[in-house]
Amino acid sequence: MIFMPLYNDEAVVLKTFPLGEADRIVVMLTKKHGKIRAVAKGVRKIKSRFGARLEPFMRVNALFATGRTFDVVSQAVLVSAYAESICADYDLYSRASMIAEIADDLVSSSAQYQDSCMQYNLLVAALSALSRGLHSADSIGFSYVLRALKLAGWSPMLNECVVCATKDDLSYFSSCSGGVMCSKDHDLQSIKCNGLARFQMISLINGDWKNIDGTDIDYLTYRCVEQWCEYYLERPIKSMHLLENNM
Repeated sequence: MIFMPLYNDEAVVLKTFPLGEADRIVVMLTKKHGKIRAVAKGVRKIKSRFGARLEPFMRVNALFATGRTFDVVSQAVLVSAYAESICADYDLYSRASMIAEIADDLVSSSAQYQDSCMQYNLLVAALSALSRGLHSADSIGFSYVLRALKLAGWSPMLNECVVCATKDDLSYFSSCSGGVMCSKDHDLQSIKCNGLARFQMISLINGDWKNIDGTDIDYLTYRCVEQWCEYYLERPIKSMHLLENNM
């Protein structure tokens, strides 16, 4: 009999894939072990004891058995069922999908404990806020994107031109240059940016909800956040493009 070492961690389910006829591969962001791909055996059976707890946006306390290729989920105790309210509303679901996609890209399985824990806490806070409707779905989603990237070391300069440091005429935004640019110094990769977009991005990064609540996220804000995110993750974010079609 092969002994498989066990470990316990708190986790949020990011996505799942079917495996065989009854099993499922579950991708989770954990508090202490970074991102984990684990097999949940038999969870697609009707009589599964914990299959419903291992759906996207569920937060669980899980017991894992270490495996050669994939770890195995041995137990899962529900902590927070964010999926119940999120999956019942398209706006919430689309923003939660964006959050989960970016969390999946940002955190590796080899992440250091401190980095993994901070990203995990931010993810939990975002999904909790979405499920409770604390702020608009857009503001929670875009705030998560900017703050998660900031935790990873990528935060845009928004108060002065990245080239000449002027605080005037900041009407462009360039991810490859690191932030806002004036009309004189903007490059070919820059996109239009206005004062409202800069104000909203600063508020979203800092979590200044009093400046955001009751207002719609400007389209230019969305474009700047999208460009910033895709530049550093080095790929198109499918869930963000779906949002663009609805804005």
